[in-house]
Amino acid sequence: MKQKVFYLVILQMLCVIHLFAQEKALRSPDGRLEFEIRNDQHRGELIYEIKYKGLPVILPSLLGINNWESDLEIESVSEKLVNNVWYPLYGERSTVKDRYNEKTFVVKTPKRKDRLHIIVRAYDEGIAFRYHQSGNNYLSINSEKTTFNVPRNTYCWFAPYAQAEHKRLSVKDWPGEAERPLTLQLPDKFYAALGEAEMVNYCRTKFFVNKGEENIIRCRMYDKVDEIAPFSLPWRVVMVADHPKDLLANNDIYLNLNKACEIGDVGWIKPGKVMRVTALTTEAGKKMIDLAAKRRLDYIHFDAGWYGPEAFKESDPRKSINSLDINEVVRYGRSKNIGVWLYVNQRALLEYLDEILPLYRQWGISGIKFGFVQVGSFRWTTWLHEAVAKCAQYQLMVDIHDEYRPTGFSRTYPNLLTQEGVRGNEEFPDGINNTTLPFTRFLAGAADATVCYYHRKDLKPNLASSLNARSLQNTPCHQMALSVINYSPLQFLYWYDTPADFSDEPELAFFDELYTVWDDTKVLEGSIGEYVSIARRKGNKWFVGNITNNDARKFEFSFDFLDPDKQYELRLFTDGGEKIKTRTHVAIETKKVTHKSKIKLDLLPRGGCAMIIEERKKSTYSE
Repeated sequence: MKQKVFYLVILQMLCVIHLFAQEKALRSPDGRLEFEIRNDQHRGELIYEIKYKGLPVILPSLLGINNWESDLEIESVSEKLVNNVWYPLYGERSTVKDRYNEKTFVVKTPKRKDRLHIIVRAYDEGIAFRYHQSGNNYLSINSEKTTFNVPRNTYCWFAPYAQAEHKRLSVKDWPGEAERPLTLQLPDKFYAALGEAEMVNYCRTKFFVNKGEENIIRCRMYDKVDEIAPFSLPWRVVMVADHPKDLLANNDIYLNLNKACEIGDVGWIKPGKVMRVTALTTEAGKKMIDLAAKRRLDYIHFDAGWYGPEAFKESDPRKSINSLDINEVVRYGRSKNIGVWLYVNQRALLEYLDEILPLYRQWGISGIKFGFVQVGSFRWTTWLHEAVAKCAQYQLMVDIHDEYRPTGFSRTYPNLLTQEGVRGNEEFPDGINNTTLPFTRFLAGAADATVCYYHRKDLKPNLASSLNARSLQNTPCHQMALSVINYSPLQFLYWYDTPADFSDEPELAFFDELYTVWDDTKVLEGSIGEYVSIARRKGNKWFVGNITNNDARKFEFSFDFLDPDKQYELRLFTDGGEKIKTRTHVAIETKKVTHKSKIKLDLLPRGGCAMIIEERKKSTYSE
């Protein structure tokens, strides 16, 4: 009898242990991703790990922030399930699924009376977790203990700053700190990406590896954050996928981790295509408006210098230089249904923001491009997002340039259409750069990569003697395809070009018809730094961009993403070589296609091809 009772007690203890272990584990809705948290027995540290299909993504790693580093105990656990759909004002798709399992672990320590909440969400697309400090205390957060211990032989695409080239490196002896998102190739032949979401009133966190360590990625805060509890830190995100293309296809996770739109009337927010004015005169502005109307653009943009030298404290963004009458340009633009954007350096924004916002609203300005913003610090990060919110009060859209990286704030304030934070065409990148960015930088959101077209030595023989002697390395069709591949609701086209550069080349119809926001997006194929193929749909039209790196590439393109019950007409834009007599040597071919169709593509080094696929009525279709 005693033996029987003993076994029953042991069985009950095992059941309690099993249930407690289950309580500390969290799975994604499809069951493939698993997050587990536990206490280290020696120091009382919190340890977590992440698995995908039972294989390690993040090996046992640390959790915590300063003053919450040891002697920690999980006091309670709560959970909830969420399965929502929401409809963004604009985006890469018109419907966004927000489906996850969530657990909140309430942590205590004998050193403190308040509590630290660790909130964990398991999406099919990845794991996200954040720290929430409860109570009413004044907080001073100066370090984060979070680590990401990745398996041996994991490689990453490392970039030390937002506009740097990405280099494929092992997780060891990095030359500095890594930007985020940080894309990883794991030894079990799948991919992950480390990032942060809802970084609004905090400081930027980059990743680093201690000298002499391998495979342990650590977090480094830009500076100290002083706040008052209750306070939530940004989300740490670990995306996981079988293929690089799936990472990009799942990038809505960043938007899902941000608050819903906080702007009431959003009817004035209008994404579109824009071209900058390089000569800062009233006449040049009007000529650009005429070109914009002809080429079916939506906006023109006056860049740095329109109110004087941008770096000078004396330059006043409340008035334009003598050669430029902004009010007259805006009036003329309205007559052609073309809006006007203005560039303002952060020096001037800091001094005059509260004055220029009502003034620009009075002028009829559509939006502001913030220039040379300081990023990273707690102060400037908070200031920047508050400035975007202020712009919304005056119905002004925003484009943030330089080192700012998105973390999903455009969901909350969709007047923030886009941002730079990318090695775009201003840097004249090669094909390797352009086939890497979709799987690294573009995971975080839109990027204003300033699509170029005519700035080529073969089209401008005197380019070598100009102030900017560099020119495009990639083919015309590579550049055309980038306007589809590089998502940006405000898409700058013809960046280095002027009205004099245009000769009405037939392929400009592609840019004329192009949209900047989409009803659906399909990431068809892709290998990091090698090639990428993306299809985006607006209404009954698909736009497709295919690019290769610096190597020529032949492949068979399938139209199996099309509706099997419909027929389509394809316009195919390819680099046609010298047999095409236009300056740009772009060939245009028209074909009828269905979802069963396939075509062979032969891309030049640093080349590409672009497509417009339009649904046809059955009565007009014949094989």
